[in-house]
Amino acid sequence: MHPLILLVEDEPSIADNIVFALKTEGFEPVWCTTGAQAMARFSRESFALVILDIGLPDINGFDLCRQIRTTSQVPIIFVTARKDEIDRVVGLEIGADDYVVKPFSPRELTARVKAILRRTEPNGGLPTAPAPVFAIDDERCEIRYHGTPLALSRYEFRLLRILANKPGRVFSRDQLMEQAWDEPETALDRTVDAHIKTLRGKLRVIRPDEDPIRTHRGMGYSLKE
Repeated sequence: MHPLILLVEDEPSIADNIVFALKTEGFEPVWCTTGAQAMARFSRESFALVILDIGLPDINGFDLCRQIRTTSQVPIIFVTARKDEIDRVVGLEIGADDYVVKPFSPRELTARVKAILRRTEPNGGLPTAPAPVFAIDDERCEIRYHGTPLALSRYEFRLLRILANKPGRVFSRDQLMEQAWDEPETALDRTVDAHIKTLRGKLRVIRPDEDPIRTHRGMGYSLKE
């Protein structure tokens, strides 16, 4: 998911430029034009950062910042037309993390957002790569499915590892026995089928609506890509 940024700004032309710049950098902005709208959204959703205009139609941005600070330490950036030093000092003293004076470049503002999130979040607030469906740990002889470790027998582990290492490839029963069994000549085709059945059962416990193992009649098995 993209990090949510709450933008509280009553001027559409300014908000449109900020929203575009944030989306370009991989963020998901939520735009509100009043303090009341912003607090309603803030109470329902988890935001990575707040961009807050001081001159709002229903409340002073300083007062809104104080409200937010009673329940949250979310990073806050003020954007305002006020240039006086005292306003910047007040904004920072009541809990803002940065203060940007209009007119400003939306790209500069987005750079400030990223800089603050780098300091406050391990990945800088940017989207992380999704975890793999199957994560194989050969040293521990462990396979995780959607992040959950599977309790596998020796042959179940070997079978699933073979399939997971080459998703999409169809393995015949003979090929699976040759690679997974210590003495493949003593195993039967239905032995592979039985182990695949138990594997499917263990995967279904974690994700009941998914079946990643495909059966190719007369051919063998593969793992969905």
